[in-house]
Amino acid sequence: MRNVLSIILGGGQGTRLRPLTKLRAKPAVPIAGKYRLIDIPISNSINSGIRKIFVLTQFNSASLNRHIHLTYRFDQLSEGFVEVLAAQQTPENQNWFQGTADAVRQCLLQLQGFEVTDFLILSGDHLYRMDYREFIQYHRESGADITVPVLAEDEEKATDFGLLKIDKNNNVLEFSEKPKGDALKAMQVDTSTLGLSREQAKKYPYIASMGIYAFKRDALVDFLTRDREKTDFGKEVIPAAIEEKRVKTFLFNGYWEDIGTIRAFYRANLQLLKSPNPDFSFYDPGAPIFTRQRFLPPSKIIDSKIDYSLVSEGCIIRKSKIEHSLIGIRSYISENVTIKDTLLMGADFLVKKDTRDAELQRGDIPIGIGKNTVIAGAIIDKNARIGENVKIINKDNVQENEREAEGFFIRDGIVVILKNAVIRNGTVI
Repeated sequence: MRNVLSIILGGGQGTRLRPLTKLRAKPAVPIAGKYRLIDIPISNSINSGIRKIFVLTQFNSASLNRHIHLTYRFDQLSEGFVEVLAAQQTPENQNWFQGTADAVRQCLLQLQGFEVTDFLILSGDHLYRMDYREFIQYHRESGADITVPVLAEDEEKATDFGLLKIDKNNNVLEFSEKPKGDALKAMQVDTSTLGLSREQAKKYPYIASMGIYAFKRDALVDFLTRDREKTDFGKEVIPAAIEEKRVKTFLFNGYWEDIGTIRAFYRANLQLLKSPNPDFSFYDPGAPIFTRQRFLPPSKIIDSKIDYSLVSEGCIIRKSKIEHSLIGIRSYISENVTIKDTLLMGADFLVKKDTRDAELQRGDIPIGIGKNTVIAGAIIDKNARIGENVKIINKDNVQENEREAEGFFIRDGIVVILKNAVIRNGTVI
C-alpha cells in the first residue's frame, strides 16, 4: 500500500446538513461525541496501511484544518503524512473548486509529485469501516483503470444513489444518477455475479456507487487533463470513462451511511446506542477510529440515571435523567434535566465553576444545560447555552423551520440548536 495515495474530498458547502455546516466544513462536523467526520476516511486509510493522505478543503475549512494539524502527526522519519490542500487561485486558474473532479484536477501538480501507482478518491462525509487493502488488490489484479466500491440495494433505497450496470464479467456498462420509474427498472442486474446468493440477488438487484474510486495513476491524469469541462466524478468522469476505459465494481458488504442530511446524521449517531450490536461501532481495537487527543478529565456523574447512552470525557452531570442520547465532550448538565433521543455535542472548552457561578449571579446563561430543562429528539450544537426551565420538544411537530435569530432550526422534524446559541429561561420550542 506504499504505492497508494488517498485523496479525501472535503470542500463541499454541505447545504443539506445546515445549520451544522453554517460555521464549519461538513467533514469537520462532530460525530459520536468526540470525533469528527473526517476521522473516518483518514482512520480507514491508516488502518489499511495507506500513509500518504491529502485532504482537499474549500468552504469554512478553518476548524477542519486545525483538527487535522493537531491530530495526525507521523514520525518524522517515516514517509507518512496527512496534509491539507486548500483551494487557491493561481495565474492559470482563477476559479475555486467547481466539483469533485475539478478539486483533484486543480491539485494534480502536487499529487503527481509522489511515485504512486494508484489514487484512492474518498469522501469526507461517510460513516463506515473498510479495509482498503482487499479493494486495492482486486483493483490491481482485475486490470481495471477505475474500480468503484458498490452496495447491493433494493428498489426503495436505489433511487437515492448513482447506479451502475455490469455484465457477467463485472465490467461496468452504464451509469445512471438517481433514476426513477422505467429508468430505474432498466438498471437492474444479476447481483449474484458479485457473490450474493440467488435469494439475496432477487432482493437486491441494484448496484449503488459508494462515491469512492480507485484510479490507476495514468487513467486519472489522462481524464482530468484531457477534458477540463468535466468537473464531477460521479456525474461526468465515471460515465465518460465507461466508454473507453476498463471500469470494474467491488462489492462492499459492511455498514455504510452517507451523512448528507440532518435526518441521516441524527440517525447515524443514535444507531451507535443500539445494544448489544450497533450497525457501526467505534469499539473495534483492530481498526480504531483516531481523533484528537484532548487530555480531558473523566466525566463526573452525580445522582443521575443514564440508560442506553454514550457519555464522552470531561462532562459533569448532576441529578439528571438521560435516556438513549449521546453526550459530547465537556458537556455540563445541571440538576433535574431530562434528555431523551438527543445528540448533545458538548463544548470547545471547559468552564470553571467560579466563572459559571458568576454568570448565573449576573443573570447570564452559562454554556451547558440549565436546571429543570427537558430535551427530546434534538441536536444541540457546541457551546450552546440552554437556560433553566426550557423545553426543546418540537411541541407542534413542525417539520421544517428556520429561526436563526432565535438560535434554532427544525430539519426533518428534528430541532437543531445552533452553535453558540443562547436559549433563554422558560423557552418552549
